[in-house]
Amino acid sequence: MKKRILSGMRPSGKLHLGHAEGVLKYWAKLQDEYECYYEIADLHALTTDYQDTSEIKENIQEMMVDWLCLGLDPKKSALFIQSEVPEHSELHLLLSMIVPLPWLERCPTYKEQLKQIKDKDISTYGFLGYPVLQAADILLYRANAVPVGEDQLPHLELTREIVRRFNHLYKKKVFPEPGPLLTKTPKIPGIDGRKMSKSYHNCIYLSDSKKVVREKVMQMFTDPKRIHKKDKGHPEGCVVFAFQGIYNKERVSTIKKDCLSAKIGCTDCKKILCEKLVKSLEPLLEKRKEFVAQPKLIKDILNEGRKKAGETARMTLQEVKEAMKI
Repeated sequence: MKKRILSGMRPSGKLHLGHAEGVLKYWAKLQDEYECYYEIADLHALTTDYQDTSEIKENIQEMMVDWLCLGLDPKKSALFIQSEVPEHSELHLLLSMIVPLPWLERCPTYKEQLKQIKDKDISTYGFLGYPVLQAADILLYRANAVPVGEDQLPHLELTREIVRRFNHLYKKKVFPEPGPLLTKTPKIPGIDGRKMSKSYHNCIYLSDSKKVVREKVMQMFTDPKRIHKKDKGHPEGCVVFAFQGIYNKERVSTIKKDCLSAKIGCTDCKKILCEKLVKSLEPLLEKRKEFVAQPKLIKDILNEGRKKAGETARMTLQEVKEAMKI
């Protein structure tokens, strides 16, 4: 039998190139190696966006379209909405009874976001308990592994600690300890050089038209040390060159040489990237049109995913309750 994995995304906005290159293409590859459960984590979205939930349903629809366009296959994976499988909430509640408060307070992501997020009130029970809900997601499907970046390793280790504590307290190995599947994917900068994030308004979205993609490429930050075209460039620190390395690999060495020798200028480099990036995204845009026009298909896929996820979730929760004698 294939080993099992669980991962998910919060429907907190449109997906962008960073999601595609950093997560979704990797998820698609994993489908042939693992039994995959991929959730749209709408309950997690509430931990920071509980004050305004008006866009969550629309974001769910858009997210599913992008997932399907990038190769997530409902015949290979369970694709479902987290809140439609009520066992997530129930297991979260049960696990919260056994998790010591200091485990949550020491979580580096919790501390970091408390400092960084100033425009939202996140001093809530739900936000503090976010890692327990995440653990419930993973453990409900008894996942053997979780695809994560290095920054998420502390959350996964907390899940492993919860597993050890639960199995020890109730003298039954209900859950396996999930291991990490570290993602080695290219880092995609935003058009301003910072991390690509909707919070920074610096994204190229998967739903952007060809015209918008071209406009955003032409707005990209370039080498600040290069004032005139005749000046030699410094490609290693340039956003445009970073994109060339991902989407124009066959020409990247030539582009680097021409930049260093001042054979091409920054505007020339952007024009080269424009055409290559638009061409690369063209199949995705065509697929998006097809899926957007079939809302019933999206609904049917999510219903099938809910049924498959729900069947596994119910079996796990039954074992949990038996172990806890409730």
